Amino acid sequence: MASGAVKWFNAAKGFGFITPDLGPCDVFVHVSALSAAAIDRLEPGDRVEFELTQGGDGRLLALGLRRPTPVPEPDP
Repeated sequence: MASGAVKWFNAAKGFGFITPDLGPCDVFVHVSALSAAAIDRLEPGDRVEFELTQGGDGRLLALGLRRPTPVPEPDP
């Protein structure tokens, strides 16, 4: 599973891009990937995890989106 940060997402247009932690190219994300994950919106800088696949047009697509599990802070 890949991870990255939302570069931008336009809800009116129904798509946006994620900048992956590893990899040279931004990844396309369609609103249907949000619906399938029960995510209602994405904001720039939001951290996400996703499955990476290649679309028919050759661009990288994010599927199976989810929010990362928060890491608990250690006790002082």
